[in-house]
Amino acid sequence: MHGVALLQRGSENLVAAVGGRTGSDPDAGCTLGTRFQVASVSKQFSAAAVLLLADRGVLSVNDPIGNWLDGCPATWDPITVHHLLSHSSGLIHWKHLPGLDLTKPVAARELLNIFASAPLLAAPGERFSYSSPGYVLLAHIIERAAGQSYSAFLAREIFGPLGLNATFSGNARGEADLAAGHHNGAAVPSYELDTTGLGTGSIWSTAADLARWDRALASGHVLSEAARQAMFTIQVPVHDDDGVIRTEGYGYGWFIGTVPGGRRVLYHPGDQAGFCSLNAWFPDDDVRVAVLSNEGTARLDPIVHGLIQTAFPASPEDS
Repeated sequence: MHGVALLQRGSENLVAAVGGRTGSDPDAGCTLGTRFQVASVSKQFSAAAVLLLADRGVLSVNDPIGNWLDGCPATWDPITVHHLLSHSSGLIHWKHLPGLDLTKPVAARELLNIFASAPLLAAPGERFSYSSPGYVLLAHIIERAAGQSYSAFLAREIFGPLGLNATFSGNARGEADLAAGHHNGAAVPSYELDTTGLGTGSIWSTAADLARWDRALASGHVLSEAARQAMFTIQVPVHDDDGVIRTEGYGYGWFIGTVPGGRRVLYHPGDQAGFCSLNAWFPDDDVRVAVLSNEGTARLDPIVHGLIQTAFPASPEDS
């Protein structure tokens, strides 16, 4: 593989595998310290930032998004922060905006207008409909509510306090140990992470930092108990089964499901422009799985399934 796979129980690394090259300049072999774009795993951090602001009474998940975003169309009037967090707003996903170049910067006002030009796919609250643009809007709400940039708020309130020292948001600006995205072995342009991908896929991190992030959420050091319960409770049903993970719903920034044996799993996958990722946490077992790759065509499922089987060897009652 080109990337990193980490399986951790408690503070022990059961598996810490690396392979391939960073493809960056200068090129080097991938290590546990290599930073990858985590793509949609970024949504976990955006959701936490919103809930942190809610804990402080700055906003509410029940706020209409028009309270925080200027120029919303009338069709968005029923959409709340909750709907954005849970992908139940009815907003479109990238595939419905084929003319939008995700590698180019777009001003916030123009981006909102582009999103607003597409009709809603469903009435707000009607059903799950995955929307990365919805999380871009959440990033702008975070900025408005916090009175500072998204990247600065996360650095000051989440990354720094939790010791996520390898994690940051936004376009690369000469940071060390960065992987470059590839597709079928060829380098590809990065998504633009300061505007177009803000809040929805803008975060760089390492497998170790993702595991540390999961431990911090488990410890209650990030959010109130009520916020954690909201994050990890099914807010909207989702039914999917890849043969190992049976997805039952989406909370705030996390998919929620089970694996054979009935163990609960909280997870989020990601893929974008030469990167793919998965962060999974088994809250009842103190087990975490993080897989990051800078090869966009990499198939992570077999790796993830193998790590899960290593953590939880099949027993007769599981078969």
